[in-house]
Formats: sequence, structure tokens, C-alpha cells
Amino acid sequence: MYKIEKKTSGYLLTFAGHMDAQEMQNWVNESQRALVGAPASFCVIVDMRSLVPLTPEAQKFMVQGQQLYQQSGMKRSSVVVNNAVTAMQFKRLAQQSGIYQWERYFDGSLPGVFEAAIAWGRDGLDPDV
Repeated sequence: MYKIEKKTSGYLLTFAGHMDAQEMQNWVNESQRALVGAPASFCVIVDMRSLVPLTPEAQKFMVQGQQLYQQSGMKRSSVVVNNAVTAMQFKRLAQQSGIYQWERYFDGSLPGVFEAAIAWGRDGLDPDV
């Protein structure tokens, strides 16, 4: 399951459950439509707290989607996860797509996680510093 929501400072993307290659391709296609008329610069918050690690076939579409958002004006991305396996997988995918330096990862079990994720995305307040 995925959801794309336009917010004040950019986009909130939610991914949950088992997502196969077809559903990831649908997300890329819907993202292309959602990004028409996007601001020149925006941030993305990604909620992956309920996502099961992706298959290799689905990962290819995630890389395409990450590149699409970057090419459309994404300046920073915040990824909220609940397990180390998903975090490791998406760090690797971000390196493949070229967005790693603009992406930070947040532990979804911590209080205030979305406030910290928004602060990175909107204001560049790096949680790793």
C-alpha cells in the first residue's frame, strides 16, 4: 500500500505492508502525475514504519521513484522506519539513486520523530550532527 499526499513544504509518502514490483511501478506512475506543477524546491517525508523490505524487482522501481523526486526539485528527504533491515535497504537504494547525501533516517519508535523529520526536510536541521 502506498499513499502520496501534498503538504505545505512538499510531499508525505506512506509505504506499508508487502509491496510488489507492480505496486511500486504504480507508485512511480502516480508520482509522475503528482509532481506536475511541483514547486522548484520541496522536501519529502517518507513513512515506512509498516513497510516490509522490498523484493529486488520492487527495489528497481523505488530507485526510479527516488530519482524522479530528486529531478523534480526534492532538496531533502526524511525517512521514518521501525526496523534496521528496512533502514539498511533504503540507505543502499538511496546510494544507488544518488539521493543519499540529502536523505536522513529516523527511528519511528521515538517520540517527536515526525517533528525531527520535518525539521530536517524543511529547515535542514541535521539529526546526525
